[in-house]
Amino acid sequence: MRVEARGLTFDVRAGGPEGGDAVLLLHGFPQHGGEWDDVVPALHAAGLRTYAPDQRGYSPGARPAEPVAYRLPELVADAVGVLDALGVDAGHVVGHDWGAVVGWALAARHPERVRTLTAVSVPHPAAFGYALANDRRQQARSSYMMLFRKPGKAEKVLLAWRAAALRRLLSGVGDAGRVARYAEPMRQPGALTGALNWYRAMSGRDLKAVGPVRVPTTYVWSENDVAIGRTAAEACAGHVDGDYRFVALPGVTHWIPDEAPAPLAEAILARVRGVA
Repeated sequence: MRVEARGLTFDVRAGGPEGGDAVLLLHGFPQHGGEWDDVVPALHAAGLRTYAPDQRGYSPGARPAEPVAYRLPELVADAVGVLDALGVDAGHVVGHDWGAVVGWALAARHPERVRTLTAVSVPHPAAFGYALANDRRQQARSSYMMLFRKPGKAEKVLLAWRAAALRRLLSGVGDAGRVARYAEPMRQPGALTGALNWYRAMSGRDLKAVGPVRVPTTYVWSENDVAIGRTAAEACAGHVDGDYRFVALPGVTHWIPDEAPAPLAEAILARVRGVA
């Protein structure tokens, strides 16, 4: 389905019982709403209605050209706009990677719109910032962002040789078919630039503005995540004032929704049902 919000058109995967409690599923880089396809069957079976939008830069009808249009407040406003367009006053929010960043900010700034939060892979921005400032290993893990913030060069590197580098980046999601499912859309004109603009618009000011989260929250981290280390993961608890649960998945990489959909669905359902 397509949803009109804030003058943009978002492609949204919707499923589950029409009358079920709403779950907003926010994807990360460089994927799309389809990254939740292996997670949603369990949510639907539990009676939940899911909405997985292709976010700003990923939906062709929501792809502004300038990086400034991808600042965190704009991304959060998109999520609110989609909820408004769907007629959802408050929903359960689940976000992976960059989608988790949007989820944290949404819950902090608009707690009345978020019944529960399940953040996947990326911790609260303040926890990430702490690790980035104090943990050399996290600094090394995050060094890729320097390339991603360079207009033109990042696209050239990632898309060369039929997007060989982008495919290597995605290798943890599964077989070649699954890798292609995410890599091929990024080869469309302007698509990768839209996705990379999230990094180019990223600012310390916007991230620091995300306050503590007071809604019931679960943070799901994977021990083999190359992007987020344990320092950031364990610091997350200090930025949640509401009921909080930390779930660490052993032997799983960054691509949790693809690699471990069953444990992730279990964590989401536990949070939705109020099990901490």
